[in-house]
Amino acid sequence: MSEPEAAGAKPAPSNFVMRLLAALVLAPLAIAVAYAGGWLWALLVTLASIGLFAEWLMVVGAGTTALTGAGTLVIAMMGLCVAAGALKTAIIVGCVGGAGVTLIARGKFIWAATGFAYASAALLASILVRKDLVHGFAALMFVLLVVWATDIGGYFAGRSIGGPKLWPRVSPKKTWAGAVGGFVASLAVASGFAAFGIGKAVPLLAVSAVLSVVSQAGDLFESAVKRRFGVKDSSHLIPGHGGLLDRLDGFVAAILVAWIIGFLRHGVHSAGSGLMVW
Repeated sequence: MSEPEAAGAKPAPSNFVMRLLAALVLAPLAIAVAYAGGWLWALLVTLASIGLFAEWLMVVGAGTTALTGAGTLVIAMMGLCVAAGALKTAIIVGCVGGAGVTLIARGKFIWAATGFAYASAALLASILVRKDLVHGFAALMFVLLVVWATDIGGYFAGRSIGGPKLWPRVSPKKTWAGAVGGFVASLAVASGFAAFGIGKAVPLLAVSAVLSVVSQAGDLFESAVKRRFGVKDSSHLIPGHGGLLDRLDGFVAAILVAWIIGFLRHGVHSAGSGLMVW
């Protein structure tokens, strides 16, 4: 190995260690708050959604104080309403407030509106899935673990196997091997849930397959937006991971699709059951 190659290899373990340490802190915290549910989970999700919107604005070059402040206020009000069970009010607040946010953005109104819709969808879906009193926690953990398994499986498969790139123009580091590795890892999560009697194997395998693909698509979508504006990381909030947008892109896509599946099967307030009970 040449000296440049050796020098170039050093940052990888360091970055991996930072990613691992951050995960060891954040994952148990997320699980604990998800288990508690209620207002505590709603608060965490609301803060995360505000962070997603703020980072989105910075990525697209629209992060003015007025726009960020207005979006923060609207998203906070939406979180309060949906946590209190006033979903219709939350939607009205989101529509009216979102229109106001879009007007403030002026020349960046399309990007601002997209970012607001992105953060709002993450907010509503994350809280509504957990609000299912019977299977809310199981459904939320299923989505989280599928997303995490997809990410971890993709990371190790991509690094160990390598091979052709998935979409080099958008995300130069992602490979087809990583995509397949993440997909297979997500199926292991479904198998584990079924083995413990939390849902039936075949439906859970199908749902995990869909959520894994959607999660990876969400990751690519965020990468495409950053590539469009020449940004590497949405922020440096999380060591080794970048920002909230970098860390939650796959989860946002997966939880939204998970809620849609649950909603279509069991309705607005029993989306968790709709996702897990077949």
